[in-house]
Amino acid sequence: MKYHYIYTKEYESLAALAIVYAKSKKIALVPTAIDKLETLTLKEGEHLLVSACVNDIKKVMDFTSKKSLSLGIIPHGTQKELKSTFNLPNTLEKQVDLALTPCDKKLDLLYCNEKLVLQEVVIGEVPPLDSFSSSMEKLSFWERSKSFFSMLKRIKLLTHTSFTITTAKEKVLKFSAIGAVGVEYNNRTFAAKLIAKYLKFNDSRLSLVILSPSSILEYMGYIFQSHILKRTPKTLPNSVGYIHSHKLQVEVQRELPVTIDSVNSLHTPIVLETKKEALALSVGEAFWVMSSPVKEIKESVRVKHLPSDKEMSSYLEKSIPLFSHASYEQFASLFTNLREESKLNATFMTLLILATMIATFGLYINSASVIIGAMLLAPLMQPIVGVSMGLLRQDIALFMDGTKSVFVGVMAVLLSAMFISWLVPLEQVTSEMNGRLSPTILDMLVAIVSGIAAAYAKSNEKIIGSLAGVAIAVALVPPLAVSGIGLGWGEWSMFSSALLLFITNLVGIVLAASLTFLMLGFSPVAVAKKGIFYAFILVGLVSVPLVISFSKMKHKIEIKQQLLEFKTTISSKNIYLKNIDFQGKEVRCEVVSSDILSNEEKQYLKQLITKKIGEEVRVLVSFLYEL
Repeated sequence: MKYHYIYTKEYESLAALAIVYAKSKKIALVPTAIDKLETLTLKEGEHLLVSACVNDIKKVMDFTSKKSLSLGIIPHGTQKELKSTFNLPNTLEKQVDLALTPCDKKLDLLYCNEKLVLQEVVIGEVPPLDSFSSSMEKLSFWERSKSFFSMLKRIKLLTHTSFTITTAKEKVLKFSAIGAVGVEYNNRTFAAKLIAKYLKFNDSRLSLVILSPSSILEYMGYIFQSHILKRTPKTLPNSVGYIHSHKLQVEVQRELPVTIDSVNSLHTPIVLETKKEALALSVGEAFWVMSSPVKEIKESVRVKHLPSDKEMSSYLEKSIPLFSHASYEQFASLFTNLREESKLNATFMTLLILATMIATFGLYINSASVIIGAMLLAPLMQPIVGVSMGLLRQDIALFMDGTKSVFVGVMAVLLSAMFISWLVPLEQVTSEMNGRLSPTILDMLVAIVSGIAAAYAKSNEKIIGSLAGVAIAVALVPPLAVSGIGLGWGEWSMFSSALLLFITNLVGIVLAASLTFLMLGFSPVAVAKKGIFYAFILVGLVSVPLVISFSKMKHKIEIKQQLLEFKTTISSKNIYLKNIDFQGKEVRCEVVSSDILSNEEKQYLKQLITKKIGEEVRVLVSFLYEL
C-alpha cells in the first residue's frame, strides 16, 4: 500500500524515521514536495500524510479539503500546541499509526478572510486568552508569578475600542472591548477553556471569545486565577463574552491587528466563517470525546453584560480604570435618589422624632426589641450616604443638603431625648444605656463595614431592602438618645461618651461608603482623592480616643481574667474570687472563703487584690463561705 507523504526540508529527519517505521508495516510512504501538490493525480477519498510547519500543514489541509481527500499529520516533537489541539500521540510509532488510519468523520474548518485558521485567530491584544494553558501548567510558581506581573505591566497599555459584529442571522451586536479570540475546536487555549462546554466539532459554528474588562482590578482577578492559582473559572468572568455563529463580520472603530495561528497577517475588518464537515483528518480518540456531537444547532450570544453605551465606551477608550465605571443609567438613578433623600423635609423630621421617642423609652425600660424598632424607623442613614457621595464627587450641593439634614436631625434627637428625660422621673442607667457609653475602635470597624453595605445596597436597586439590616447593625439614633438623656441629667461624661459613639458611626459610614462608591465606579479617582483624604483625617482623629478606650477595655479584661484565676490562702483559709465587675475606679466581686475572715485578714486580702490590679481602687465585696 502506498501513500503520498508531504514534508519539507526542515522535517527530513522526522520523515526518514516515519518512512522506516511505515516500511516495517509493509506500507510505502512516497515523498512529495509541497510545491508539487497541485500536479498530483489523486482520486476522491485518497489519503495523504504531512509533516511540516503549521503554515505548510494548513496549505495541505486546504488542498485536501478542496479535493475531498483525507489527511494524517505526523507532528514534530516541538509542535506541542498542534498535538494538543488534535490530541495526537507523543511517540512516533503511535503518531504514524494514527496518521495512516483514514478517518470517516469530517471536521469543520474555520476561515478568516478565506485564510484557514488551524488553532486560533486573535483580534487585537487579549492576554492571556490567546496563550495555551498547557504551557502555563508546567511552569513553576515563581515562573507563573513572573508571567503574572509582566502581564500586569501591559494592562496600562490596553484600551477599549468599539466593536460592531454582524452574525449569520443578521443580528448586529455593538459593544466595547480590547480584543477577541476566534476558535473552532477545544484547543486548550485560555479562551477555549472558558467556553469548553460549548465547543463541538460538528455544529458548523465558530466561537468568538471577547475580552472586555471594565476595570484593572476585575482583569487582575481573572489573570490571578489563571496564572497563580491555575484555575479556570466555573462561571464566565464579567469581563468575558462570547458569540457562537456560522459566520461573523467583525468591524472595529479603531483598526486592530489580526493574528492567525501566531502570524500577524491581517487587520480589521474581517469575516470569520466555518465550512461544515470540510476535512477528514486523523485525530486522537480523545478529540471526539472532548467535542461531543450536538443534535440542535443554534446561534448563541452572551454580550449584554459588556459595556455598550457611548459614555462608557468613550471612558474606556482612554484607559482601563483601576475601578469599574458605573453606567450612565446607574449614575443617574442613584444621584436622583440621593439628592431627594438628602433634603430636609417634614417627613424626615417626623420619622426621626418618632424614632427618638421610641428609642428613648426603650432605653428607659431596657428593651432591646423596642430600640431595634427605633433603628428601623429612623431615616438618618439616608442623608449620611448622601454626604458620602457629595464628599466623593466634590458635589457641594449634595454635600451641603446631606450635612444640613444630618445636623438638624442630630439636634432634634438630642433635644427630644433631653426633653423626655425631664418628663420621666427616673435617673437610673440601664444596661442598654450603659452599652453605649464605652465606644472602642471595634465600633469604628462595625461602622466601616456597615458603610460598605449601605453604599452597595443603595447602588443596587435589587437589594435596597438590605438597608434595614444596615440600620440595625450600626445604631445611629440610640447613642444620640443616650447622649440627650445625659444632657437632661447633667451627666457630661454620659453625654460625651454616647456622642462619641454616634460620631464614630457617622465618620465610619462616610469613609466606607465613599470608598465603596469609588470602587463601584461612581467617581474618577482624580476627583475622589480630595474627599477621601478628608474622610481619612476625620476617621484618624476620632480613632484616637477609641484606641485609648479599647486599650483600657483590654486592660480591664486582662485584669478580670487574672482575678478570676486568683487564689490564695490566708491563715489556712482558702480564698478565690468570682463575678468580678469594673465600674470606673471601683471593683465589685464575690469572695469565696472556706471560713470567716477577720478585719486584719480582709485588709490583707484587699492589699493582694489591689496589687494584682496594679492601681488604687475601691473594692466592694460580698462574702460566700464554702462548707
